Amino acid sequence: MYAIVDIAGQQFKVEKDQKIFVHRLEGQEGAQITFDKVLLLDNEGDVKVGLPTIEGASVSAKILSHLKGDKVLVFKKKRRKGYQKLNGHRQFLTEVQIEEISGSGKPKAKRATKKAASKKEEQAEE
Repeated sequence: MYAIVDIAGQQFKVEKDQKIFVHRLEGQEGAQITFDKVLLLDNEGDVKVGLPTIEGASVSAKILSHLKGDKVLVFKKKRRKGYQKLNGHRQFLTEVQIEEISGSGKPKAKRATKKAASKKEEQAEE
């Protein structure tokens, strides 16, 4: 069983007992967290796709550690001008272990906007 989850603005394909690195999350090491933005669930071929999310589905995880990622070097240069600039960056990350994927839900549809609702009413009147 696997799920595609939106965590801190990024989508991850997760399975039970998998360890992933995500952007820094709030919470202490050892704390339990749940992610409710489940976009897709696959249970041995039974696939549920959300519209945009699946209502009632969630992924629970445990925060293992907070750390910094590898250094990324950004080097800028303009030839024949003597311009060189070197910058470094280290991203703050959180290591998370997926503990449970629960998915007893159905696709949650997007809310109809006022314009869409008024168009449906006009079509029904005609």
